[in-house]
Amino acid sequence: MKTENSATKRVVNKFNQLAKDVIKHHFGKAARRIVHRSSGLTNFVFSVKHSEGDFVIRIAPEANSINSFTKEQWAQKAAREAGVPVPEILEVGLEAISYPYMISTRVDGIEATHHPERFEILREMGHHAAAINSIRTSGFGETFDWSENRLSLNTSYKNYLQNEFRYEEKLKILDKNRMLTQKQIKGMRKIFAAAGAASVHNKPVLNHSDMRLKNVIVNKDGKINGIIDWEGATSNIAPQWEISLALHDLGIDGKQHFLDGYGLKPKELTEMMPLVKAFNVANYSSAVSRAAEAKDKKALDYFRSRMSGTLDLYSF
Repeated sequence: MKTENSATKRVVNKFNQLAKDVIKHHFGKAARRIVHRSSGLTNFVFSVKHSEGDFVIRIAPEANSINSFTKEQWAQKAAREAGVPVPEILEVGLEAISYPYMISTRVDGIEATHHPERFEILREMGHHAAAINSIRTSGFGETFDWSENRLSLNTSYKNYLQNEFRYEEKLKILDKNRMLTQKQIKGMRKIFAAAGAASVHNKPVLNHSDMRLKNVIVNKDGKINGIIDWEGATSNIAPQWEISLALHDLGIDGKQHFLDGYGLKPKELTEMMPLVKAFNVANYSSAVSRAAEAKDKKALDYFRSRMSGTLDLYSF
């Protein structure tokens, strides 16, 4: 354990020094203070205090993360122009060091997850999600307006569902691990096929793709100061994709506050819910696959219970 902790500390210290190099390169002088923050799955994150202001710098060990950073920069700029409170990304590059990095302004406040005004926060989140989903984009999936690439652009929703979302592969994983009945698998396949066939009516728009309380920074009164973590931003149909992820871990009251803020009418919601549910269930396939590989019977039984509707207390 001691060796592992020492190795982790050495890596953090290495990237701390790289953060110092980036700041000095772009601002002309050293930061007053740089502190390592709890990092995500793929990036090293540091808070920076500088005479020019307070910033956040993210450094990615993988070279291809420059694409993700560039996408985030485009998405957050578009969202800011639509009136959504987001940090301003000042720089994305590989110029100062040999790793991709991003410098953004820091948002003051606290994570919204445990704030006592969660329901009002969720209502405001729904309002901002609707603004994000009003931003028109070109193509479906990870490659859209931020990228000059065209060969990887999904010009139809059918292509996206088949080639990038890969719903058939997800359904096979769920079927193999007996998560759903054959009737349910057939029903989901029909829902996705219908969504793909309606491509001409499905206009691509910007989606945050992880609009949850953990990605919202609020002040002490519960007012949203910033929506963060745009790494998963995509071009997709909305609100089906957005709410399939935003509502995923909310209780029923939280769901209703979010949807009220979004402005969805009950009839509209009823019509789109089959696809919303299909997205949510299909997105479990990776977790199911990991549990199966680990031979984690308890986790698999838990997933089966959830997908069977056992935990649904509100419908018969």
